[in-house]
Amino acid sequence: MAQDLVAQEQTTPAVIAGLSDEDREALRRAVIALERPSLVARLANIVGRPLEVLGHSLPAPVRDAVSSAAEAALRASLRVALTTLRKEGAPSPRALHGTLAAASGAIGGALGLATLPVELPISTTLMLRAIAEIARQEGEDLADPEAALACVQVFALGGRSDADNLAESGYFAVRSALAKSVSEAARFVTERGVAEGAPALVRLAAQIASRFGVVVSQKVAAQAVPVVGAIGGAAVNAAFMNHFQAIARGHFTVRRLERAYGKAPVQVAYDDLRREEGLA
Repeated sequence: MAQDLVAQEQTTPAVIAGLSDEDREALRRAVIALERPSLVARLANIVGRPLEVLGHSLPAPVRDAVSSAAEAALRASLRVALTTLRKEGAPSPRALHGTLAAASGAIGGALGLATLPVELPISTTLMLRAIAEIARQEGEDLADPEAALACVQVFALGGRSDADNLAESGYFAVRSALAKSVSEAARFVTERGVAEGAPALVRLAAQIASRFGVVVSQKVAAQAVPVVGAIGGAAVNAAFMNHFQAIARGHFTVRRLERAYGKAPVQVAYDDLRREEGLA
């Protein structure tokens, strides 16, 4: 009996990783945010109908426009992350970011899809700055290209649909899929600086955009509902920003714990909590 208790304690993630109760609870919140994205539910509440259905029913020209806008927005965000964010000191107020994002959403809701190529890069850059604030709060040094790129990576982590294979779309699976491109891009920037059209940066932007586009499609579908208009468009963009801020908090919590305890132990604890929450 005593041996069984010892064995049980040795397999408890908190013991393996040495996580404090506080850090384990922070990791639990991160697991819930990262494995149970809530944007679809938030948008459905705003427009009063299921967003998955609307997103899948977007016409092919609209899907193409969303894909192009998402990739352009990600390229702009990469430039900001690797230039402006790395040189900035104190961050701007989060409330201002939210207000401006809502305002850009109101424009999109009132004027429709035609504004997407202009509105999406603006709202994405505002979200990136809010994400960067969270990164700094969790101890990231954004002068490091890898940390700056981790901010942009958040846009891929929030881009999941119900049709995704859980094993392939989980947090660590997505991070693993992006790891090589992030590493190559960070190394390129360290050695050569930020160069427009650099293959490593283009490749990373395309990878992240493919997942980010899923969420943008849901946003566009919500704003396309006739009853939404300017007021609803602002609410949609506020939900859009809140979604990625929640993802960012989870992502940078995991990274903070990895710096403190090591990557492997944190992943063991993460996977255990994922099973406990019924998210595996």
